[in-house]
Amino acid sequence: MTDRSGTAGAGGGAFYGLAFIGALVYFWQQASTFGEYVLAVLKALVWPAFLVYEAFGALLG
Repeated sequence: MTDRSGTAGAGGGAFYGLAFIGALVYFWQQASTFGEYVLAVLKALVWPAFLVYEAFGALLG
C-alpha cells in the first residue's frame, strides 16, 4: 500500500542496498579467482534467502 506520494516502503530498498554492498565487500574479500568473484556477486544478491533459511532451521530445529 502506498501513500499519496507513492513512496511507501522505500526505506526497505535503501536497507537492502546497503546490506548488499556490505555482503559484496565481505564475499569479495574472500575471493581469489575470477569464478569466485562472480560467485561473490551472486551470493551478495541472494544472502537474505540464506539468512531466512538458517533462521528457520535454528528456530524449528
